[in-house]
Formats: sequence, C-alpha cells, structure tokens
Amino acid sequence: MKNLGNLMKQAQQMQSKMAEMQAKMAELEVTGASGGGMLKVTLNGKFELKGIKIDPALVTPDDVEVLEDLIVAAFNDAKSKAEAAMQDEMAKVTGGLNLPAGFKLPF
Repeated sequence: MKNLGNLMKQAQQMQSKMAEMQAKMAELEVTGASGGGMLKVTLNGKFELKGIKIDPALVTPDDVEVLEDLIVAAFNDAKSKAEAAMQDEMAKVTGGLNLPAGFKLPF
C-alpha cells in the first residue's frame, strides 16, 4: 500500500505542476513573422491571437491575397513557437517521463 500512497502523492505533485505550467503558458507571448518581418502576429500560450503588426507597404488593394497568405504564415510561425515552448515546459513537468507518441497533457 505504500507504493499506492507514493503514486498518489506523485500524481498530486504532477497535477500541481501542470496547473503552474498552464498559468505560465497563458502569460507566454510568442511572435511569428512572415514577409521578411513585414507582418508579425503575436499569440499567447493558449494560441489566442493577441496582436497583428502590418508594415504599411504590404497594404495594397490590388494584392489582398498576398496579405492574407502572409497573415496565415505568420500565425503558423507563432503557433509553432508556442507549441515548442509548451513541449519544453511539459518536459520539465513530466521530468523526462517518456510518454507514448500522441499522448497529450493536460487531458
């Protein structure tokens, strides 16, 4: 029964660390860029869009599709950075625990 008690204690500690990580990720801000930095998108750790910066040179009524593509590219860049930061934080929480591929925390 000692092992079960230890396991429960470890689970509670991990749950506490997960809550801390989620709070930290909510405060994280990452910026993705496209068009050589002429368009920037800022997301938080929950992948919520916080801001967009567009160089005025990109704003031409004739070429809206380019601007739309640059927004998508910058968003995806920022999302990749946020996901990488989340994986780094998750590795700290799980202490290097090798979880199966595709296993995502928090549930």
